[in-house]
Amino acid sequence: MVNALIGGVLIGLSVSMMMLFNGRVTGISGIIAGIIKPQKNDRDWRFSFIAGLLFGGFILQILQPEVFQQVSSAKWFDFVFAGLLVGFGTLLGNGCTSGHGVCGISRLSMRSIVATITFIFFGICSVLLFKLLRGSL
Repeated sequence: MVNALIGGVLIGLSVSMMMLFNGRVTGISGIIAGIIKPQKNDRDWRFSFIAGLLFGGFILQILQPEVFQQVSSAKWFDFVFAGLLVGFGTLLGNGCTSGHGVCGISRLSMRSIVATITFIFFGICSVLLFKLLRGSL
């Protein structure tokens, strides 16, 4: 529980610093979209941000490898299918959970509040559907 609290505080500080110093919302899908379709002088910070995410995960794997132990019995197809659904939802919702859920709600954006509720609702429905189809419900 302490790790979750520390992680939440770090995420809050990070998105606040991004808004304060860069004037940007910290939505991963928007950051990656800006790499794919860049505007002039707008790629460096995006690459740095993504590199920081990857580097942070690498460091965590070295310091606490147990965090990366697989506890899911899901097959690779389930992960690919889930990833495609997330990507489609990101396009459909004009943003991802990090953009809407963390940044949008904190700015009291009604669009982000509705999007986050929708993400959570369909996430729950997806889990229930997969469990039902696998016979583990």
